[in-house]
Amino acid sequence: MQITKEILEKYARVIVKTGANVQPGQCVNLAANVNQYAFATLVAEECYRAGAKKVNVEWSCDPLSKVHYLYQDTEVMSETLPWEIAKMEQNVKDLPVRMLIMSGDPDALADIAVEKLTAVGRARRQVAKPYRDATDGKEQWVIVALPSPVWAKKVFPDCSEDEAMQKLWDAILMTVRVDEENDPVADWKEHTDLMGAKANWLNQQKFKALHYTSANGTDFTVTLNPEAKWGAAREVNPVNGAYYIPNMPTEEVFTSPLAGSCEGTLVATKPLSYQSQLIEDFSITFAEGRAVSWQARKGEELIGQMVAMDENAAKLGEVALVPKESPVNRTGILFYNTLFDENACCHLALGAGFKELLPNGNDLSPEEALAHGVNDSIIHVDFMVGSEDLSIDGVKADGTLVPVFRNGTWA
Repeated sequence: MQITKEILEKYARVIVKTGANVQPGQCVNLAANVNQYAFATLVAEECYRAGAKKVNVEWSCDPLSKVHYLYQDTEVMSETLPWEIAKMEQNVKDLPVRMLIMSGDPDALADIAVEKLTAVGRARRQVAKPYRDATDGKEQWVIVALPSPVWAKKVFPDCSEDEAMQKLWDAILMTVRVDEENDPVADWKEHTDLMGAKANWLNQQKFKALHYTSANGTDFTVTLNPEAKWGAAREVNPVNGAYYIPNMPTEEVFTSPLAGSCEGTLVATKPLSYQSQLIEDFSITFAEGRAVSWQARKGEELIGQMVAMDENAAKLGEVALVPKESPVNRTGILFYNTLFDENACCHLALGAGFKELLPNGNDLSPEEALAHGVNDSIIHVDFMVGSEDLSIDGVKADGTLVPVFRNGTWA
């Protein structure tokens, strides 16, 4: 597909109107890479056309971030300055619509010591967490992506830069349902309605647990939270009633399991890109609800640092079901970007769960949500376990098994 101004405008419009669903009078915080200033301008203009009161833009730059890590001491980088705290306090007051345009280099910080990345990330997340908790579930947000030459070449290393960019553009636009002829708003409504129907079916089943099996060695049972509903694609801002779609693309039906209640081994079926490092060919074994052992051909030490980020990082916060016929999976591409890769197949997440899936969950503190079985952590890291032969059975309270997935798709 030729990337014309009309296509870019259509993409920007569906991001603002369908993804974020910006309402008149709202403030918008737009985060983008400096190499995407032109598209960020289109998105900002669409926000104003939708009635936004103000669009604040925060720029990122991968090479500059790497320079900071190379030359600043860990203690300096770990410090959150008063003006940064003031910004977070203002966000709690304004509850802006948050928009993120991802376009970075998957290997941007690959040469930085893992210990430094982990220390800085832990320190800054701990400071930011109370402010994130204060806005959680009370604001609209959306994450989308645009190709960049370095990302495109990572995904398509054997192509020229121009070819790689075109291929990545084609893949992204296909997965977000934007092309030259269609009405993406109508297509997204049809898609989210279908996913909502899947979530409703799961909610009606009232499964006690899910049991995963695959020939690759996955044999795993997770207890579901009886208070948490299944969600899918479209969410609602309880402050103003506006519907929004946090992730574009999205193919998952998800819930937060009962924190600290799972057993068995999960074998990952895709590499995990974490802190610009790849964890490959790995598995994680859980006992009494926690990750207790793991192995990986590459990046094994990263898993250990991940689950040690805080006391609940070794517990699960999300279970997500994605059929193998997902448009993301049909591309046949490893995107090296969790926004896409998690929407290719079934996945789970270590760390924080979603308190908004509880009745009146948005009114609960993280501590109260944890008391209701939704995990609380400073991390949320998705890893993919879907395979061509993955089977998932829903376990009823009386022990009856109901097929949910067979051969990697809905049963």
